Formats: sequence, C-alpha cells, structure tokens
Amino acid sequence: MEKNESIIRDVAKYYSSKLAEHGETPQGVDWNGEYGQLLRFVQLCKIVDESKEFSLNDLGCGYGALFDHLNQNYPNFMYYGYDISETMILSAQKKFEKEMNAEFFIDAEPSKLADYSIASGIFNVRFGYSDDEWWDYIVKAIDSLNKSCRFGFAFNCLTSYSDKDKMREDLYYADPCKIFDICKKRYSRHVALLHDYELYEFSILVRKGR
Repeated sequence: MEKNESIIRDVAKYYSSKLAEHGETPQGVDWNGEYGQLLRFVQLCKIVDESKEFSLNDLGCGYGALFDHLNQNYPNFMYYGYDISETMILSAQKKFEKEMNAEFFIDAEPSKLADYSIASGIFNVRFGYSDDEWWDYIVKAIDSLNKSCRFGFAFNCLTSYSDKDKMREDLYYADPCKIFDICKKRYSRHVALLHDYELYEFSILVRKGR
C-alpha cells in the first residue's frame, strides 16, 4: 500500500506539471496531439451501448477531454471524472461548471458505481518504478475499474510490440496477451483486445453483461 501511495503522489505531481506547462491541451495530459487522443477515445467508447442512457466513470480524467468527446457523440449520459491531480480537477470543474451531467472528484479510484468505467493513458509513465511495482499498480487500478461499473470497463496501455528503438525507459510497455489473460480469468468471459489502430498501444474492453 505504501508503494502504491508513492506512485500516486509521483503521478499527480507529473501531470500537474504537464497541465501547468501546456494548459488544457492533449499535451497537457501528456499526449502527442489531438488526433491520437480522439482515436483513443473512439476505441475505449466501444464499450458503451449508445442506444441507451448511461453513466460513466473516467479514471484519470485530466481536464475532462473525454467529457467533451461524449458530449459531441452521445445524447444522454452522466459523467463522473476522477483524477489524483488537484490542478486537473480544478481546471475541469471550472471548464464544465455549467454542465449538469458532469461531476469531478480528486480521487485515485472511482467512488461512484456507474454503468461503465474508462481509463485512458494512466498506465504509461512509470518513472523509476520496477516492472513488478508498476504491474501491481496496474492490477489494483483495473480492479477498481471492475468494481466501479455495472456493465463493463475499458482501458489502454502502451504495447510491448512497439519498435524497440523508439521505446523509452520511463514508459511502461505492457504485454497485451498478459493483460488479456488476467482480464479473462478475473473479470469476465467477454473480453476484447483491440490492437489494430494506428498507435503503439492497445485497448482492452471487458463486458460484464446486462
């Protein structure tokens, strides 16, 4: 638990500094650009049944970019954003203060039970932590996604199939087969591995059924 708390403090400090440097932009949450950010949202939102009204937890919500995407593409939903960076949450609360279907919380895990839970990009920057320490952090976070949703959850990771000459030591590249296996064994028989889009990453969708 102490190691996990240390990771959370480091992550919060890192992303707060990114927001201070780049503002409410994809770079402010450590993405390269808007195209990649949008492509990730499209993959992760495949977990949602858009024919029905839904509620959604966004773990690592940053300044609320996913809420913008949902607002443009889905008519009826309730959004709950969570981030461990206080500056991120304050920024999101100010930006969306007039939106009746969005709430933001400073927290390391979702506190609401929603229909779906999503996490985008929270497993990438591992700083100086070992593979075992970071894997433990990932599993705990995936557990929280599972516990906080009724019908399914989705998340993404950088892939271990990335080009070796482009991989960075401060980033964590997950084995998609290992992630898929743990999700099948621990959470649901209905798991999708999406590894066919134009980024050096993959997305996992876990459906729990209605």
